[in-house]
Amino acid sequence: MKLRLDLRLSQKLIMTPQLQQAIKLLQLSRLELQQTLEQHLLENPVLEEVQSEVEEAEAAASEDGVPPVEPSNDTVASAESAGTANDRDNPEELSASGWEDYFDSDRRAGDVEYPSGGQDEMPSFEQTLTTATSLEEHLRWQLSLCGLSEREKMIGRLIIGNLDDDGYLRISLEEVVAGTDFTPTEAENVLSEIQKFDPAGVGARNLPECLLLQLGYLGRSPIGSIGARPGALRGAVVESIILHHLKDLEKKQYAKIAKTLDVSCEEVFEATRVIEGLEPKPGRPFSSTDNHVIVPDVFVVKHEGQWVVLLNDEGLPRMRISPYCKQLLATQGASGETKAYLDEKMRAAQWVLRSIEQRNKTIVKVVSSIVKFQEAFFEQGVQHLRPLVLKQVADDVGMHESTISRVTANKYLYCPQGMVELKYFFNAGLQRTDLQGEMLSSVTVREMIRRMVAEEDSAHPLKDEEIAARLRGQQIMIARRTVAKYRAEENIPSASQRKRFF
Repeated sequence: MKLRLDLRLSQKLIMTPQLQQAIKLLQLSRLELQQTLEQHLLENPVLEEVQSEVEEAEAAASEDGVPPVEPSNDTVASAESAGTANDRDNPEELSASGWEDYFDSDRRAGDVEYPSGGQDEMPSFEQTLTTATSLEEHLRWQLSLCGLSEREKMIGRLIIGNLDDDGYLRISLEEVVAGTDFTPTEAENVLSEIQKFDPAGVGARNLPECLLLQLGYLGRSPIGSIGARPGALRGAVVESIILHHLKDLEKKQYAKIAKTLDVSCEEVFEATRVIEGLEPKPGRPFSSTDNHVIVPDVFVVKHEGQWVVLLNDEGLPRMRISPYCKQLLATQGASGETKAYLDEKMRAAQWVLRSIEQRNKTIVKVVSSIVKFQEAFFEQGVQHLRPLVLKQVADDVGMHESTISRVTANKYLYCPQGMVELKYFFNAGLQRTDLQGEMLSSVTVREMIRRMVAEEDSAHPLKDEEIAARLRGQQIMIARRTVAKYRAEENIPSASQRKRFF
């Protein structure tokens, strides 16, 4: 065995930190990208944010062929003295404070004179904001007004703090008072008082108890009373259904309920109307209803008969390399350690700017390819959406499928059809029987199923087999189980659950 040297050539894909950063920037959403760029501005002194006024001034100077000149201290001083002289020459012109005094003195005869506060005395924007009252705050306010003792109010605060967002007490009273000197009996008494608070049904431990608490506010007049016949349930039909037949009511098995309770179906229908008017989640009105605005990454508009993709960079920080740092690197005044630090930050800044530029180009290229494949959708709507997979777009733009997946993740476009997620355009297809080789998008089929269900007779809802037969009548090859799958994905109940008897 002997040692020897060989020269071999090979290609390897090495994930450098710069490449990892570029891939990470590519798959970020718009909000995440904004936060990332702001973080780079904070950490890298070589990067600076460009204001729109600076850009306009530099653009105007470059058009004139004159470099922008920074005003010197002498120039500023002369300008200030000139402004003071102009004010003396034109005594009728008012300064900013003069305008404020002028408007403050504008009072009509008979007006009551009140002291006018300055602008500094006005409340800030944050002080004028209001927040919605939470369920816990609403219940604590009622607890403070009730006639319970201080010990009972302490137990009440414990119970209120353990209610979930729906207003239910999901844990036992033993767990509530664990680690305290309160007893479960005391907690039970306080809970019964909290259950009288607004909203009705709050503090219930399960759905039947919640509905019965609300039923108590409606009065105990029996709707279709059963009476006290031997072997029959006592009380009203509504209470009996709530206590024993909620599962049957969910499945619309009215005949079974009527037979079990020994009443007519009309009485069951009347009781069902009352139950439908109750609130299964008392805390719903106090839940957070904040709407999160989606800002599109690109706009797709039609210009001179052609669809054009426009990148939306509004709201994103516009960065550049600081001219001062460039000048500092070019001169010999910086020490070796400082120059090495600036060199490192300069390379990082240049890579960030290149990555952002490449990201923007890639997004525009991919969206342009999607527009080319789905032009019928942009022209006529969702009924003309075509089946599309990542490989088709990847082959069209000359990229890998994983790159297309990263580009289309968490990104939106705005077009005449509305705000659409980029992932929306990629879907499977169903074969048509009238046009060989022509496929129909699964999204279009889901929309057709949703419209059929919306237009059906509620007394005779369409079954999955009937929907499949109608679709096959429209030359779409589809099975019943596929219809059931699409219906479940659209959160459409089954035919038995959609049936209405009244």
